[in-house]
This record gives sequence, structure tokens and C-alpha cells, in this order.
Amino acid sequence: MAVMVNYLAVLVCGIVSMILGMVWYSPKGLFGRQWMRLMGFDKLNKQQQEKMKQGMTKSMTFGFISMLVMAYVLAYVVSYAAATTWLQGAIAGAWMWLGFVATISLGSVLWENRPWALYWINSLHSLVTLVIMGAILAVW
Repeated sequence: MAVMVNYLAVLVCGIVSMILGMVWYSPKGLFGRQWMRLMGFDKLNKQQQEKMKQGMTKSMTFGFISMLVMAYVLAYVVSYAAATTWLQGAIAGAWMWLGFVATISLGSVLWENRPWALYWINSLHSLVTLVIMGAILAVW
């Protein structure tokens, strides 16, 4: 079975995922303040905050590349699943989240003693991202 990947759709998925991340994690966004508190970022002094800001471009660049990789791989999954509607694509994304992201991310709670609230903020962000990506890739 030949898989055709729509690179424009992959690029759009990457852009959409970054926008979603900004809405999800920014200090004025949906979960930004709670996420920063759970990560301990609210306790950083000015010098530590400046150091974090300086590394933001590199972090955002690698984050964008990782979202492109995720969208590219999900394009294969959506194609193999023969998903052609937004709902079928969204379901494929949700299955990928459940099978891989939700389970692997659980280690942060089990082995790193991270709070459950942090797990849910991060994990549900991945779920929404994969569902949206799957929908875009299926219909494009």
C-alpha cells in the first residue's frame, strides 16, 4: 500500500499545534499559570527567568520540528487506517494518544513523582493536538 503524505497538511498541523500550545500553556492561556506553578517556574528568580527566556527560541524551534515529525508519522497512521473524514482522523489521533502518549507520559507520575494535575495538563494537550492533527490529515 503506497502512502501519500501531504506535506502542506503536515506543515499546517505543525503550525496549528504551536498555536494550540501557546493558547494552552501561555501565562494568560487556559492552563499556563497552573502549569508554571506545578513545574516550579513561579519560584524562579529574575536571573533564572531571563536564562529561560534566552533559550526560548531554541526550544520553540525544536518543539516545532517535533510537531512536524509527529504530524508526518500520524499522516502514515491516518493513511493506513484509511481515514477520510475528520471524525475518522480524529479517532486515529485519539488512539495514538491512548496507546503511546498517555501511557508513556504516565511515567512522569509513577517514577518522577510529578503531580497528577501536571500529567493531565500535558497529556490532554497531546490528546487535543493529535485529534486536531488527525482530523486535518484525514480531510486534506
